[in-house]
Amino acid sequence: MSSDSRSLVLESCRHCGAGAPAEVHFCPQCDRILSLARHGDYFLFFGLPRKLNIDLADLERRFRDLSRQFHPDYFYNASPGERLASLERSSYLNDAYRVLRQPIDRVEYLLKLEGLAPVGRQQPASQDPELLERVFAMNEELDQVRAARAAGAAAEEVGRRLEAARRPIEARAARQDERLAALMAQWDAVMDGDEAGLKPCSTGADGGGAALQGCSEKKRQTLEALRGLLQERSYVANLLQLVARESGGI
Repeated sequence: MSSDSRSLVLESCRHCGAGAPAEVHFCPQCDRILSLARHGDYFLFFGLPRKLNIDLADLERRFRDLSRQFHPDYFYNASPGERLASLERSSYLNDAYRVLRQPIDRVEYLLKLEGLAPVGRQQPASQDPELLERVFAMNEELDQVRAARAAGAAAEEVGRRLEAARRPIEARAARQDERLAALMAQWDAVMDGDEAGLKPCSTGADGGGAALQGCSEKKRQTLEALRGLLQERSYVANLLQLVARESGGI
């Protein structure tokens, strides 16, 4: 990661005072485990570039290697500060691995790193008319299914109607997954070609990302597209959960 400008950020080792890059876990000078106080990037913690397509086998290998290095048993006779550092790094490592191994969690975490507000706090940015129409139609259909069930409709009839309602939503979800894969690849390409890509974007005071600053145009567009897609994806996931809930009552 020598080309990563983030590695130029140094903090002094509490034991010997030597400067250590943010992605280093042990002081290069005295070999003591470093405090976690200065950290805040799961990608950097694993020694990975801030990209969305990750080799999961490599991620697991790094996780197991770091787990062994940070294991509290190795610091049983160390100073209180080192024991605390090993516990903090072990806990942080588990959190980082849990997030980075899942594509959706990884994207949401990237958006957070880049200064965009969490997806769950806002309505879908695009307000896609097709999606909103589907939401309205689905709610109407579910109301009718509930009424039919209450009136004594056969389970087979209720199941058929629910299956018919589910199919277009599942098709929409599949298209969203394809779009997400394309945007993840687009983000990685931006990071490969954008010299300013390592600098997080800044946002407006509300954190909504409506005015991303300090970014290339391609990076800004990709971040906004990722966030918008995740917001719409949450709508679709909620619709599928509604159908599944109704199906459970058959």
